[in-house]
Amino acid sequence: MNRTGTGAQIRAGIANLETATHFALATLALASGVYTYLGVRSLLDGTTTQIFLAAVVYASAVSVGIYIFWAYLMRFLPLIRETAGRLMLLAVMALGSAMIIAMSSWLNAAALAGSAALEQHLAVTLEEYAGDLDRAHQRALSSQSLLPDVQRASERFSRLADEERREGALTGTSGSGSVVQLLGQMSAQLDELGNSIVQSRERTSALFETGSEHLASMRELVSAPGAVAPRADSFAEQAVALSGVIAALQETSIAPSVRRAAEDLSMGFIAPVADGSSAELASRQDRVMTTVRAAVDAQSAALAQAADDILAEPKVESRRFVPLSSAEAVIRYAGDFVPSWAGAISIDLLPAVLVFVLAIAHRSMRREAGAMDAAEMITAAEMMRSVDIYRRMTEQIHAADHAEDPAEDAGETEHRTEPAPPVLRPVPGSKGDADGAKGTG
Repeated sequence: MNRTGTGAQIRAGIANLETATHFALATLALASGVYTYLGVRSLLDGTTTQIFLAAVVYASAVSVGIYIFWAYLMRFLPLIRETAGRLMLLAVMALGSAMIIAMSSWLNAAALAGSAALEQHLAVTLEEYAGDLDRAHQRALSSQSLLPDVQRASERFSRLADEERREGALTGTSGSGSVVQLLGQMSAQLDELGNSIVQSRERTSALFETGSEHLASMRELVSAPGAVAPRADSFAEQAVALSGVIAALQETSIAPSVRRAAEDLSMGFIAPVADGSSAELASRQDRVMTTVRAAVDAQSAALAQAADDILAEPKVESRRFVPLSSAEAVIRYAGDFVPSWAGAISIDLLPAVLVFVLAIAHRSMRREAGAMDAAEMITAAEMMRSVDIYRRMTEQIHAADHAEDPAEDAGETEHRTEPAPPVLRPVPGSKGDADGAKGTG
């Protein structure tokens, strides 16, 4: 096939597809408008009528804007030959595409994946609350680790008191004296502290069970079928209740009480007066009570250090559940919904492919037209005009030769004949051929 036929086919193809191109563009613009309507409806507040009218107006403006924008580019970009002009139109196309994404594509994505994004938000929030509950529970349980130390110290003082009472293991004289009284006093204080830790453990377990029940309800709401909005409201109620449980768990930590009790053991130490029957026994009692005081100071320092380590652990920050609209959820969790975003953007930017196809087709058509031979492109009118010009030029040349040599021209007139101008023969079957046939007849 020659170049002339290829260029003509490209031109004919563009003309034949023009209606289909505009129909496809209108369909894409309408589809984008419909999904934009679904997306923008979730962002508006007001009565049902107000929301409907506002969403329809916005979606209609988006559809018209998308159609006109791409229609202009399809019309003018393929025709522009200058590099500067093409670059300017490409820059306009990039700017317009960004504006279309800003005003339409993200709403399309909200319509396509809004419900899934809201469920994703609920699921992520649920995991965050579960982590907070576990950390608060662990922090409360860390105070329970002090109970064995307190119990061992209490048992040691109680055992020493019994040994002193029965055998006089410390003073060498059995009986219930000031040393036994002091050891019993220290054991009683530590037992009281141990009981406080046990009671705290029971309250911690009860609060953790309550928090677990709230988490179970929240999990059911996340995975339940049906509309997301009612489930999100119930989820928010459960989240508020769970936040209260987490705060209460942090308040049940017994570490501050242990810290204060440890200080009381040392600072509030009151040694009884030695009541020995002899000066030697009283002296031994004083020495034993001094030793007991040193042991109490050491035990107090150990408990205080353990409590400080627990108190130094970071607290669980209070968390608040923030409900999101479907559009906000799609933006926040965009990485989890890449296919939906790709589909939403493709609806709006697919006409760019048609623009480039038309630009390539026009460029090829111009290249084919520029490569044609001049003789293949001449028209019948141009051919007739060229013959007329040739005849006039021949007459002028002959007139000029006759003016330079009139005598010779006069003597040889009978021997010279003027060259006849070319006769333009009509194409057989044409109107001119028919007229010529009539004249001949």
